Amino acid sequence: MAKVMTINSGSSSLKFKLYEMPEEKVLCSGNCERIGQLVVKSFIEKGIIKDFNEIKAIGHRIVQGGKYFSASALFNEDTEKKIESLIPLAPLHNAAHLTCFRAFKEALPNCPAIATFDTAFHQTMAPADYTFPIPYELTEKYDIRRYGAHGTSHKYLAQEGLKYLKGVEHPRIISCHIGSGASITAIKDGKCVATSMGLTPLGGIMMGTRTGDMDPSVFNYVVSVTGKSAEEVYQMFNKKSGFLGVSGISNDSRDVLAAAEAGDKHAILANEIFNRRIADFIGQYYVRLGGCDLIIFSAGIGENEPRTRRDVCKLLEEALGVKIDNEINMPIHGKEALISTPDSKIKVAIIPTDEEVMIARDAYEMCVKGK
Repeated sequence: MAKVMTINSGSSSLKFKLYEMPEEKVLCSGNCERIGQLVVKSFIEKGIIKDFNEIKAIGHRIVQGGKYFSASALFNEDTEKKIESLIPLAPLHNAAHLTCFRAFKEALPNCPAIATFDTAFHQTMAPADYTFPIPYELTEKYDIRRYGAHGTSHKYLAQEGLKYLKGVEHPRIISCHIGSGASITAIKDGKCVATSMGLTPLGGIMMGTRTGDMDPSVFNYVVSVTGKSAEEVYQMFNKKSGFLGVSGISNDSRDVLAAAEAGDKHAILANEIFNRRIADFIGQYYVRLGGCDLIIFSAGIGENEPRTRRDVCKLLEEALGVKIDNEINMPIHGKEALISTPDSKIKVAIIPTDEEVMIARDAYEMCVKGK
């Protein structure tokens, strides 16, 4: 047995879990606004560990791994430099990840650490799936391509989804990680074929405050008619659009759904756009995969909002033969379940995601078991 810690750091806070591995038993978890020694000291103060040396590995979630990482990597000088070089692609996240890594390295200097990348799972995409139709010299010179996000979640869902596909030789899964940030991934034989987010998390489906994909000329037109700078409009598309922008009410889908049910026309429109974009990507990926055996709903909205699951599946029913049992679907919040009917042409499941356990597994395999 070994204690392994996972760290998911944001721009101003972090989430952590301490596991007993390989049993995957969570000893403690939490959120805090300051990092490093305060967290690990609290483990001793609360009697969770007796000595810092009991922690045998730390796994850090890293948003952007660029073209460099197709799997988790040991944190060394080269890994650190590459993560730093990718800060322009994820300025808030990658910089915060490095700050957090350095703080924990100072607090636990003898503890090995790994980096687990949100983008790694998507490195199996073919060039036709990740290349943007811009002048190719820009693609080559600046590494401009579709990187995707939520890869650790999609990988977990792909593995967990296999329990519903016993006997399927080449499983085809469409995983929907739908929260305030959202992405959809097409998976065949356990590998990513295509994913919705692009160069940054702004791409793909509409989200809480992000536009998702749209006509790129909208950007230039908004700059010209408003007099705002390109950076101001870019921030608008990232932070003031999506549910918030269309509804004018909230970035939280629960608030928007409540307003829609009360008859607010902008909330109704926001909800319709959201559901249709999800259905659009599922339809696109159905074609890309040559069919689909399982659709998975996960993350904050996917796990907890039965109305979104119901409405998206209704949009898929006529074309793809998707049918769900709403007596099963409607009461479910945050629990795993198969919600499709026996005569549905595609199985539909709710699977709560667990990115942290994937990070813990890699940290244990690379830093503890592999020794």
